[in-house]
Amino acid sequence: MLRKTSPVVTLVGLCISFISSAQGTTTAGQDSSGINPVISSVPFAAFTPDARSAALGDAGAALSPDANAMYWGAAKLAQATKNYGVSFSYTPWLRNVTEDMYFAYLSGFKKIGKNQAVGVSLMYFDHGMFQARNSFGTLLGNYYSNEFFASVAYSRKLTDKFSMGLNLKYINSNLGGGVQVMGNSALKPGTTAAGDLSAFYQTENIDEGTGAGWGYSFGLMLQNIGGKVNYGGTDSGFIPTTFKFGGAATRHIDPYNKVTFTMDLNKLMIPTPPIRDASGKITSGKDPNRSSIAAMFSSFSDAPGGASEELREFMISAGAEYWYNEVFAVRAGYFNEARTKGNRKYFTVGFGARIQQRYGIDFAYLMPQTQGSPLANTFRVSLIVDMFKKAADMVIDNNESEN
Repeated sequence: MLRKTSPVVTLVGLCISFISSAQGTTTAGQDSSGINPVISSVPFAAFTPDARSAALGDAGAALSPDANAMYWGAAKLAQATKNYGVSFSYTPWLRNVTEDMYFAYLSGFKKIGKNQAVGVSLMYFDHGMFQARNSFGTLLGNYYSNEFFASVAYSRKLTDKFSMGLNLKYINSNLGGGVQVMGNSALKPGTTAAGDLSAFYQTENIDEGTGAGWGYSFGLMLQNIGGKVNYGGTDSGFIPTTFKFGGAATRHIDPYNKVTFTMDLNKLMIPTPPIRDASGKITSGKDPNRSSIAAMFSSFSDAPGGASEELREFMISAGAEYWYNEVFAVRAGYFNEARTKGNRKYFTVGFGARIQQRYGIDFAYLMPQTQGSPLANTFRVSLIVDMFKKAADMVIDNNESEN
């Protein structure tokens, strides 16, 4: 098992840059090549957790509802066709760099009558074991670094086709593992509260005789709206507040075959680093020292390169999914991020299988376009359980939901 070694005087910086490098970014400001990525704290809160969306190029905002809607927009839960659902996903992370880093995601939901649903989820990111050393290289001991968030959600239909949802979460980032820094107090875990607001619309027109037709869905979400994260010092970091908008079109070929095409647009709603001169004075862009809410509203107009740079900050996820008889699925997708904003570009493939429309497994594999990418050989596995209620229970719930 590989071990990571880092001087404690730069512990937090190394941990954050380690994650940033996994995303194909640097922590520097804009240079002569125009590279100016938008960097957040706790980036794991924006990792794609489930294998289905991961196989579709990380697109999921407009996909049909399941338990993983806790991440992609709780609004979808109220329109789920199942009454209960649970999903568990596992992803070994940076397999080409280390062997003991992974993240796992557990989520579940319950319908309340026809128009409401509640859900819970837990995301855990284990960085593995580190060796703590001081600036002279003296070994101070081993420590473990980890992060997690826990969330609860409520979703309600406002019409037969449109629903909204609210997700509240607690985020904990323990990068320091309690290690003492230069004989002083230990690095503190960074904590904050956040929320997601989401909306979902879906409609379909299927011929009852042939089973052919089209279905369309759209999802909108403001993800990780919340306070900054502080590890005990004077500086605080923005969490990955994200704007997500997705659309999906499903072609029902016949009662047994269907194909879904989906695409998401994503943009971090946190400050873009400004350009500074040698004295540190801002020469272009806006001062990033502002509140989280102010940063959200100004995030579409604060890039030093103007509108063209703002457009480059949009990330595109696209994919296609084929299902046969709701039993077996194959998937493929592509993710694109601008060269100056992180340069993550990769293809994805995967498959899914269901038994009795209740038990399922999904698998995804990532193939970066860039040689030597730390994301190479990344895979995800998801296990899914969906449940229907008994007819008698449905009658009771339906009566309650209409009161």
